[in-house]
Amino acid sequence: MSKIRVLVVDDSVVIRRLLSDVLGEDPDIELAGTAPNGRIALAKLPQLNPDLVTLDIEMPELDGLATLSELRKVYPKLPVIMFSTLTERGAAATLDALTRGATDYVTKPANVGSVAAGMQSVRDQLIPRIKAFCRPSRPAGVKPISSTSVARKPVNRLPQRCDLVAIGSSTGGPQALAAVLSKLPATFPVPIVIVQHMPPVFTKHLADRLSQISGLEVIEARGGETLRRGQALIAPGDFHLELFRQGTEVKTRLTQAPHQNSCRPSVDVMFRCAAQIYGSGCLGVVLTGMGHDGLRGAELISAAGGTVLAQDEATSVVWGMPRAIHEAGLARHTLALPLIPHELLRQVSIARASSTNPLGIS
Repeated sequence: MSKIRVLVVDDSVVIRRLLSDVLGEDPDIELAGTAPNGRIALAKLPQLNPDLVTLDIEMPELDGLATLSELRKVYPKLPVIMFSTLTERGAAATLDALTRGATDYVTKPANVGSVAAGMQSVRDQLIPRIKAFCRPSRPAGVKPISSTSVARKPVNRLPQRCDLVAIGSSTGGPQALAAVLSKLPATFPVPIVIVQHMPPVFTKHLADRLSQISGLEVIEARGGETLRRGQALIAPGDFHLELFRQGTEVKTRLTQAPHQNSCRPSVDVMFRCAAQIYGSGCLGVVLTGMGHDGLRGAELISAAGGTVLAQDEATSVVWGMPRAIHEAGLARHTLALPLIPHELLRQVSIARASSTNPLGIS
């Protein structure tokens, strides 16, 4: 199998060298070339023919966003990973890039002066993404799963009244969340809680952007909020989002308990709380993402009588998290992304007029 060829685009000599060294360590990857700005990168693309591009955001002559827009006109499917800073400006620009068609992003090391720590940070973030985007997860010729059918061990339960929607996502999640929440009305009758694997600062910008395109009020949780209909709460970066019951209300709590599945926030933490409080009234949704975060929590939702949905392979940027749900037989439906908001609306409409609401949310 040929090596994955990567073009590194960054105006910093230090970062170009760091990325080149990290990529050169992996036997499956080779450095196709480097460029100090977007204009040079676009000129090199036809000759280098890379399998993937890493793209800095702030560069002279032609910055990352402008480069991405031009690149997508000619290379609509070439994987592009943005390389961004952990700052307000970096977060906003990264979300702009995802909107313009970037595949994903990684964050620059906070201290590039610490070479070993910087290399390890890049190694942990970048290498798995490169391989996920450039190496097929199934033999050639096998079609990706795109289905509205139940998983291979179907969950056969009668539909239950839904009082909470809990959504977990990771790689490709910002785009998937936008596709789902933009189709939900302000009158959506139940609260929504969300874990998106993102660093601090980024989740606040994500919430603000989702609120702009959705009829819902989307906010980054601060802890202590009361869950209410027409609102979606997103776990902040580096904090688990927990739920607890106080009288007839359900409130949020943020913790920095240990990482689960190498994640904080973790979907499993949120799903576990949702299953304990809402039982059969909990609807869990697992969208695109690497890894298997959410699997254990989905098992608890299912065991409590709740419903679990998963995004299908064909519309996922990376079919890791939803695949784990599908293959474990926990998904009532494995759905293409455009069908998920319609299914959420259908689920929350079930038996609402006639059933009681033990948590006072309707």
